[in-house]
Amino acid sequence: MNFVKTKSTKRFEYTVERNDTAKQAGSNVVTIATLPAEDGQYSIGQTSLTMTVREAKALNNFLNATLS
Repeated sequence: MNFVKTKSTKRFEYTVERNDTAKQAGSNVVTIATLPAEDGQYSIGQTSLTMTVREAKALNNFLNATLS
């Protein structure tokens, strides 16, 4: 079953794509993309970071432990 969820903020767009039946690398990914800033203050152009769901979970655990 395919699952895609997107959340946008003023500066970023977060996307999770999962496919429970796929066994190939890159089928379950999390992408964080910058959006062009209206005032140009924070970002220039567009950049994205793509990681596996496993890497995203490790990042999530790290942030929860560090920022709590």
